[in-house]
Amino acid sequence: MRFYPMRVSFRHANRISDAGEGRRAPHNRTVPALRRLSSFVIQQLYLDLGTPPPATFDNFIVGPNREPALMLAGLNAELSAGTARDRGVYLWGAAGSGRTHLMEALCHAVGPSARYLRPNSPLAAFTFDDESTVYCVDDCDNLSPTQQIAAFNLFNETRARPHCAFVAAGSQPPVDMPLREDLRTRLGWGLVFHIVGLDDDGKKQALQNAARERGLQLAADVPAYLLTHFQRDMSSLMALLDRLDRFSMEQKRAVTLPLLRQMLTHTDPVTPDGKN
Repeated sequence: MRFYPMRVSFRHANRISDAGEGRRAPHNRTVPALRRLSSFVIQQLYLDLGTPPPATFDNFIVGPNREPALMLAGLNAELSAGTARDRGVYLWGAAGSGRTHLMEALCHAVGPSARYLRPNSPLAAFTFDDESTVYCVDDCDNLSPTQQIAAFNLFNETRARPHCAFVAAGSQPPVDMPLREDLRTRLGWGLVFHIVGLDDDGKKQALQNAARERGLQLAADVPAYLLTHFQRDMSSLMALLDRLDRFSMEQKRAVTLPLLRQMLTHTDPVTPDGKN
């Protein structure tokens, strides 16, 4: 079932009394104020209802990536039990392949003791903390020189503690990464997994699953249209789905191909791969 923002009635707005005086509030002052408040509340509801669900192992479409998904899904329990044999993991793959989803899912499973780091993270965030057990460093190929030094030190700190793990990701295998030699070597010490992007059927399934988590029901022809007319990586497809979700709520209509086309006429179009 799809829920839409509530309607706010102003039928009795002119009966609102001035504070402490028991007088009827002037209609021309109260109603515009309530309308502005209503507009703010409804827009906030749009934002709240349109928030994408978190990345988890349950909503990860495994496809050809069963081995790394199972390994990472069981890592937290192994760390807690002190039985983790592989505490250094590196994931590599193209943008939208699922490597970021896996790292975010691991952090979600671990909870507050996990730390997710990216090139836009402050340098201080790369400092080891006894309260953190899992460190995930994404987009390693874009780390600054000082961040690379910090990541190298962080790797050594986690490796020295049996209850900690260091998981990193990048677009290339460690040997090809444009990084400091010492960091590049460390990234290749543990398990290295190539994360392979989904085929078209997998992407359609991922879109349908993501839509259901948002309370959406996509018409059968929408996923296929998205795949044939727009950028095909999952990051772009999910961003477009989020826009479609918000537009559907605003229009109070089911997500169909006509609604998608209407949205594209009202907003800046997502650049398709040479198609329109």
